[in-house]
Amino acid sequence: MAVHFLTGWRTAAAVIILLLTFGGSAAADTARWRADGWKTDFSRQTVPFSEILRGGPPRDGIPPIDRPSFKPAGKMGDLSPREPVITFPLDANARAYPLRVMMWHEIVNDTVGGVPVAVTYCPLCNAALVFDRRVGGRELDFGTTGLLRNSDLIMWDRQTESWWQQFTGEAIVGTYTGISLKLLPSRVLPFAEFRARWPDAPVLVPNDSSLRAYGNNPYFEYEDRAGPYGQLFPGDLPRGLPAMARVVVARTAQGPLAVALSLLSERKRVEVDGVAFAWRAGQATALGAATIADGRDVGTVEVSDASGAPLVHDVTFAFVLHAFAKDARVLTEKGTISLATGDLVPR
Repeated sequence: MAVHFLTGWRTAAAVIILLLTFGGSAAADTARWRADGWKTDFSRQTVPFSEILRGGPPRDGIPPIDRPSFKPAGKMGDLSPREPVITFPLDANARAYPLRVMMWHEIVNDTVGGVPVAVTYCPLCNAALVFDRRVGGRELDFGTTGLLRNSDLIMWDRQTESWWQQFTGEAIVGTYTGISLKLLPSRVLPFAEFRARWPDAPVLVPNDSSLRAYGNNPYFEYEDRAGPYGQLFPGDLPRGLPAMARVVVARTAQGPLAVALSLLSERKRVEVDGVAFAWRAGQATALGAATIADGRDVGTVEVSDASGAPLVHDVTFAFVLHAFAKDARVLTEKGTISLATGDLVPR
């Protein structure tokens, strides 16, 4: 996203100006992409090219981290207790990937317990997801294309230059079109909780702390907008819920299962179709205040199956869920709402 070119942009107005300056106003065509140096197989795609927009930065202008550096949690002095960190895996090998770092890099190519993984975060969708980087026995390395679809990060693999939708993990253009990466359970925790559980666990740190304004939020007040940046999201907005309302989306074999964060924070625990959603206070949002540590409390979410095993999930915005799942329904305080129609629907 264009806001990554500069640091120190601390107002929503500045972010909008930067977006307007660097693009995202029209879809690029294959000729233009080839002129940019892409060797992608554009004869294969599952989405209209018109849905793919320039986000601002060029390929890897938001630089992925390929050789991650870590410090023990107990020795981290710059992370505040409430700051959010992506936690993976959820066992004795746990590592923390702070959103203060992830929002400036969006992808970390790592290997954990012998498994090559891509830890990803799309700030415009607030989607924190971890993928197995192996496809058909081949290990892939991922970067950022500088392109967006539905305001969501489009990744690319360096082996075939296929393009992958971060929110779904599916290749949408190129050699691997139609193939999906395996999602792995992860969780976003406040740093204090992570450190209490795993005091000696590795925590991602910038390879060069002067590269970006780590700890600052370049998307100042983004979550307080009435909707996403229009230049980067020309699609329909959901009905029945505000576009920027947070929803917890569990990835199940039957499809996405969603609960409004407002309902979950009120009830603390909700069970739907054998899936348990739990919430507790104590975690700062990364997308509100100018400094992440000062963000309002959005709480911590856990999602598990009937046996208590963690499920893949993320806490995203209603407009994102609607964009990728047109038949999506969300359990709210009023009942189950169809994002397509705004109607209350029976389960």
